[in-house]
Amino acid sequence: MNKLVLVVCCLTSFDVAANDLFAKADLDAGKALIEKNCISCHASSYGGDGSEIYTRAFHKVESSSALVTQVRACNTNLDLKWFEEEELNAAAYLNKQFYHFE
Repeated sequence: MNKLVLVVCCLTSFDVAANDLFAKADLDAGKALIEKNCISCHASSYGGDGSEIYTRAFHKVESSSALVTQVRACNTNLDLKWFEEEELNAAAYLNKQFYHFE
């Protein structure tokens, strides 16, 4: 039982920390990163302007912490070489534009 409480507290803390970081993020910088690096890939996979990846009924991202994790995974897999601040800027923009987790 104690382990379960610890895990829940840690996950909750991370989610709150992610939301705090979104508050400090540069949304314009995040938008520029998304437009430059993500739109063409998502459009080739999902058609149109690529935004369906964010708005589809069964999207993978279900929380702000999962959004940060997904942006970080894309950064790593595509070798974009974004700094953590850039990842958070991109995640914050996506959250404001599509997900609305905060």
